[in-house]
Formats: sequence, structure tokens, C-alpha cells
Amino acid sequence: MVRGIYAGSFDPVTFGHLDIIVRASRVVEELVVGVLNNRAKSPLFSVEERVKMLEEVTKEYPNVKIRSFTGLLVEFAKECEARVIVRGLRAITDFDYELQMAQTNRIMNPDLDTIFLTTSLEYAYLSSTTVKEVAGFGGDISAFVPPFVEKKIQERMEVLPEG
Repeated sequence: MVRGIYAGSFDPVTFGHLDIIVRASRVVEELVVGVLNNRAKSPLFSVEERVKMLEEVTKEYPNVKIRSFTGLLVEFAKECEARVIVRGLRAITDFDYELQMAQTNRIMNPDLDTIFLTTSLEYAYLSSTTVKEVAGFGGDISAFVPPFVEKKIQERMEVLPEG
């Protein structure tokens, strides 16, 4: 079985992320979406909340599994017995960084390959940071995230202190 990993912070998951998840799930037999627990960042949602949101928005894809992880992606890949890392590219500016990471991962684990999927054009501009910024100013984010995620973001924004 070819198992792939698509990893990120997904804070929050966007239509751009879902685009890559759906397309990658057609390329590999099983796709593990790895939700990074990056202790250096202050996310809008906890890892557990992000896992639950991803489980909800990917429930119609039986070969997609959601797991959280900390540490190096190559170690998580080994733990999952994955042979492929999936990375999404929005623009040429992403490629330079992603190529360096792919080469580093390949040196650390020669049995692990990286495949790049270019994001569909309608999501090429989209990032979780943009979604949070628009939502923070009360803007309409319905074109950026699934309705379930939009509701969670709006609920979270209502409880955040202004400042």
C-alpha cells in the first residue's frame, strides 16, 4: 500500500488545503493528514480542535486519516509507514522553500519521496493567515473555508479579547 502524508498546521483548514487533500487522496491508497503541534506558535485553535475540524470536513473520503504529531516530519512519516510526503505549492515563492525541505527530508530518509501538487488557481492566493486576518476584522470568509470551519472561526473570534 502506498501511504502518503500531507502535513501542516491547518489553523484553520481552508478550501486550498482541502483541494490538496482531495487530489492527494486520489494519488495514494491512504493519506494521513498530519496536524503539526508547533509549540513555538500561538494557534487560533488547539491541535485537538484542528484534528476534529479536519475529520469533519474530510469524512466523505474513507482513505483520509487525521493525526496530530510533534517533531520532525520524517520521523512522523516513519511512524506512519508512509512512503510519500505531499506538499502543496501556491506560487513559485513556495517552491524554493519546499524544494529545500524535500531535499533535506530525502537525505534524512532516502526511502521517503516528496510529491508536489500545485494548488488549483481559485485557491492560489489563500492562506490560513489571510483567513484569520479577514475573520478578525469581521469580514466574510465563506469563500475561503467550509461552513463548519467558518462557524468555528466565528465562535472563536467572538470570545477573543479585542486589542
